[in-house]
Amino acid sequence: MAVSFFMMRKTLLNIAFYILTVSAALGQTNFYDRLADSAVILTKQRVKYDPSYFRISYPNGDIPAGKGVCTDVIIRAYRKLGIDLQKEVHEDMKANFSKYPKNWGLSKPDKNIDHRRVPNLMTFFSRHGTVKQISQNPDDYFPGDVVCWNLGGAITHIGIVSKKKAADGQRHLIFHNIGAGQVMEDCLFSFKIIGHYRYGK
Repeated sequence: MAVSFFMMRKTLLNIAFYILTVSAALGQTNFYDRLADSAVILTKQRVKYDPSYFRISYPNGDIPAGKGVCTDVIIRAYRKLGIDLQKEVHEDMKANFSKYPKNWGLSKPDKNIDHRRVPNLMTFFSRHGTVKQISQNPDDYFPGDVVCWNLGGAITHIGIVSKKKAADGQRHLIFHNIGAGQVMEDCLFSFKIIGHYRYGK
């Protein structure tokens, strides 16, 4: 009887562990699927590409709704899931300013613009997210992943991997804004990939 009790207890513990593991995995998957879904909504909004500097409120500040650049796609998608990258990046930069790029000659963080710069987002995701493999294999890229590119010289770009595949079924489409507004396009391997991340809470 004692043996049966301990065997039953072990079996129940194994089942409980399995359920917790699966639940955690599903929860993570659901977050990134929802991130990709939130970016779909952005493609329905008419946005003119505008890299201008804007003074915005803090936290949860956003530039005018009809304007934006590539980083604003990321910021707005995450904000729909309750993550304010303006606040997250600003707080991390205040505490760790030396770890962030000095490309703009700043001596201290600027909560109006820091989160809207690709190199800063790359640093933040590297520090607080998961750095994923950079490859030419489309199977390495999943919905909700954040991808960064070098367009040439010092010009960087950023987008989110969607749940939808390209017409040939080989690659996921990308949510981004490279000048034509917040769109979903087949451009994963159109430029040199310099960053691949997964970030969520």
